[in-house]
Amino acid sequence: MCAGSLALAILSLVVAYPAALGICTLVHGLARGLSARFLLALVHFMTSIPTVVYGFVSVFLLVPRLREWFAVGSGFSLLAAVLTLSLLILPTITLVLHSRMEQLDPTLRLAAEAMGFTPVQQVRCVLLPAAARGLTAAAVLGFGRAVGDTLVSLMLAGNAAQFPHSLFASIRTLTAHIGLVLATDSQSMAYQSVFAAGLLLFLLTGAVSLLIRKSGGKNRGL
Repeated sequence: MCAGSLALAILSLVVAYPAALGICTLVHGLARGLSARFLLALVHFMTSIPTVVYGFVSVFLLVPRLREWFAVGSGFSLLAAVLTLSLLILPTITLVLHSRMEQLDPTLRLAAEAMGFTPVQQVRCVLLPAAARGLTAAAVLGFGRAVGDTLVSLMLAGNAAQFPHSLFASIRTLTAHIGLVLATDSQSMAYQSVFAAGLLLFLLTGAVSLLIRKSGGKNRGL
């Protein structure tokens, strides 16, 4: 379950983070004016959609497609959970990055334009390096959002307590285990495992956050 939680969170972050970076690059570089406002409005709208809606839609639209296209397993798999969870954490990462870049934009863009930088060069060479803290914070918050989610993994990952040997394998995360056991049991040893799962989840989140923060600090020092 620890391996399943890590695999789901890391893969979701790998999918969502570049997409969020691309959206912010469009907003602050290429898609100015109405297009930028539309993208931001869409991202804000995504934050208002409940998690259960993402899971419910994926059960009826995504899972059958995966089962049909790949013909491996039931469709309730690590891949289904990754695709849905990456969509869920995308607004969080995007808004953190956008907020940081928006703070820097007025002070740096004028100097970059005076040096002859194109809008894409302004984002790539000026805004993104200056927003290093925002990049790190977005990664930490995105990972924390992914590893702490319960409903997506509960509804889509298959809930089989096994090592995630492939993207099509069914897995069970620590959060899903806690939800399943609390809903069905309060007496057996399985109920006691909930406290161990919660402690592991806390330590896992704290360790990764500390690692990312230290890595970001070293990069800034260099």
